[in-house]
Amino acid sequence: MVCKPRTKNDLPNLTEDGDIILGGIFSLNFDVIYDVSSFAVTPSDLYCQRFDIATFRLIQTMIFAIEEINQSKTLLPNITLGYEIYDDCSISTIAAKAALALVNGKQELIEYPECKGSSNVAAIIGCDISTSSMTVARTVGTFGIPMVSHFSTCPCLSDKQEYPTFFRTIPSDKDQSKLLAEFVKTFGWNWIGTIRSNTDYGNFAMRTFIEEAQKVGVCMAYSESFYRTDPAEKISKVVQVMKEATTKVVIGFVHSGDMRVLIKEILRQNVTGLQWIGSEGWLTEDILPPEDKARFLIGAIGLTTPWTEIAGLRDYLLKIHPSKFPDDTFVKTFWETLFSCSLTTGHTTKTGNSTFQVQPCTGNEHLDGLENGYLPAIMDGSSYRVYKAVYAVAHALDDMLSCEEGNGPFMNNTCAHISSFEPWQLLHYLDLVNFTANTEEIMYFDENGDPVPAYDFINLQMNLKGSLEIVKIGYYDGSAPEGHKLVLNIGDITWSSAEKQIPRALCSEPCPPGTRKVSRQGQPICCFDCAECADGEISNITDSTNCMKCPLEYWSNQHKDRCVPKKIEFLSFQEVLGYVLVALALVGVCLALGTAAVFFQYRETPIVRANNSELSFLLLFALTLCFLCSLTFIGKPTGWSCMLRRTAFGIVFVLCISCILGKTVLVVVAFKATLPNNNLMKWFGPMQQRLGVFVLTFLQGLICTIWLIISPPYPKKNVTYYRDIIILECDVGSLKAFYFVSGYIGLLCTVCFLLAFLARKLPDNFNDAKYITFSMLIFCAVWITFIPSYDSSPGKYTVAVEVFAIWASSFGLLVCIFAPKCYIILLKPENNTKKNMMA
Repeated sequence: MVCKPRTKNDLPNLTEDGDIILGGIFSLNFDVIYDVSSFAVTPSDLYCQRFDIATFRLIQTMIFAIEEINQSKTLLPNITLGYEIYDDCSISTIAAKAALALVNGKQELIEYPECKGSSNVAAIIGCDISTSSMTVARTVGTFGIPMVSHFSTCPCLSDKQEYPTFFRTIPSDKDQSKLLAEFVKTFGWNWIGTIRSNTDYGNFAMRTFIEEAQKVGVCMAYSESFYRTDPAEKISKVVQVMKEATTKVVIGFVHSGDMRVLIKEILRQNVTGLQWIGSEGWLTEDILPPEDKARFLIGAIGLTTPWTEIAGLRDYLLKIHPSKFPDDTFVKTFWETLFSCSLTTGHTTKTGNSTFQVQPCTGNEHLDGLENGYLPAIMDGSSYRVYKAVYAVAHALDDMLSCEEGNGPFMNNTCAHISSFEPWQLLHYLDLVNFTANTEEIMYFDENGDPVPAYDFINLQMNLKGSLEIVKIGYYDGSAPEGHKLVLNIGDITWSSAEKQIPRALCSEPCPPGTRKVSRQGQPICCFDCAECADGEISNITDSTNCMKCPLEYWSNQHKDRCVPKKIEFLSFQEVLGYVLVALALVGVCLALGTAAVFFQYRETPIVRANNSELSFLLLFALTLCFLCSLTFIGKPTGWSCMLRRTAFGIVFVLCISCILGKTVLVVVAFKATLPNNNLMKWFGPMQQRLGVFVLTFLQGLICTIWLIISPPYPKKNVTYYRDIIILECDVGSLKAFYFVSGYIGLLCTVCFLLAFLARKLPDNFNDAKYITFSMLIFCAVWITFIPSYDSSPGKYTVAVEVFAIWASSFGLLVCIFAPKCYIILLKPENNTKKNMMA
């Protein structure tokens, strides 16, 4: 039986025989002309155009590496490597066709036993585009053929379950995306635009970048995708979105071919000022004429794999000439494209509706001195990646060649024979390959077939000649220790504004300390408003999402960025109100003592003797203590002062009321004693009066003692009345004891008032009962008014109200009871007679 291909292999290729053949698939052209299929005849082959000079250099780099290996006496001695290289035109369908051609070989008729034999190639170098690599990897993976790409960066290709034979010498876009996200965050940008090629490369890379960027708080103002074959309206719409966006920082994961199309539309719409952050896929490519590049791409920043000089490569590239390769169509097209001439006599080309003659090539054209994508091999990482890919396969083959029979890795410890090995056997050695390249770099693949990530950060800057040049501004080394992997020379960067000032890319300005971020409804988290922290809350960092409450005894300062101790408030001796209260209390003390002095001076006069001078002196003493008692309410509350002010107030006022009550009872009893057969006065003599005052006062002292033992008053910090002020006050401790003390005073006042009121009209010329009635009225009025005033007064004014009540009631008693007597003693001495008292 014969196995016959449906059609012959007519793909453009470049071949060289050898003992072992390495395949190569490169995107030598990046545009394709399609014929509409009628489905009535066999479809015609796709026609590729727009020759890429940089890719031609990569093909020559692969050939250079193979020839260098063939000349080596240590690496694969006595083994000659050959090659078979195809152009996939940047189309995955052509890449698949090239892969099948590499697997099957060039025979038109193949005997059946050979149809299931070994592959025509040992391994494949390529492809450029991730989509093509995915197609080829699936195709050749079935046969176990290793594939080493120098340019396909899609993270999806790291999946060994789906692509078990795929390797690459360029880091995955997962590493690149993480690095670009970190780069964006370094400059404080959180509002950026993203542009991507609508391919596996662009979509997978951008998805990874957005995930990593969002982790560090970066949002997307827009995220647009396109492909070079999209309608012009769609490309125009993408550029319009970029033009109208509120950010000028743009991250681009774009193929160089797609970028050429996009830049043309950007030129047409004259969109300037964009700060491009580019992936390794396009920034180093010649996508614009020099004058337009200097205008639209100045300041662009991007990543590239490290630039490395390959010894001897430049000289090799300079030797390329059509006369040395007369049958090489790739060389022919390269020469004609580079020098815009024709190696075929009478060649014409058509542009639009006009056809013109192309001048013939003289053969004297020189490659040296040209500024294009072909010669700067020493400044291009892609050439080195192709070089490493070839050497990785060569070292794997050399390890296979070095296998000792009986110590092999395969079944029964066998080795693979270099002349008849299976591709999957080479795959085993490629997994384990580990060698040192000519730049002292250690080359190996991880478990996903990826190399150790390493990048250079580059910046397009204007040189003295007025053209853009690539300047290295930093690097990333994945093999370096933590903290030393990323190095950036920020001061060396030139931005899109052609200045050193870092552009701003923020949806909202940062919220300063003292404020918090409030999200805008329906917008990304990077877009927010700043709300001032509430009173008692602070934020001490920029862009805080929450405000922290200050501790209980602290309050926010004016700027809401720091907690400060709350202001302490109490009725102090050092303030105006304290001065006034002390002065009034001292006035009261002086009046009481003055009255006592008057009474002592005139103690033998009828008016003093008629009013029970002993109780009068005791009452004046009690009133003096009342005025002094008010002073205990002023000053910073302490444990002793709190206990003293409450107990002293209760005892001295009971002493005062007891004296008045004794005087009132004496008036009533004295009137009753004047009636016939009434002998009451013998029960209310001086001894009984003293005992009555003592007993009534002792009961209050007993209640106060129990109060101090059970639950005494204590100083307390009131943090609830004012939010920003701590009020130092005295808590009464036991409320029951407080009510007993106050109630006892109220009871005595009520009894005294009732007795005095009943005796106010007794027929006496000088009836003391009516003055006591007035004094009790004032006393009761003051303390009844005190209750609502006390509850409504804030802070220290609560204490001030209580002090006013003390001296107001004390003044009331002093004036009402003693003022009429002093008036007669001092101003109307003629009335201070026994006759007048008895009238």
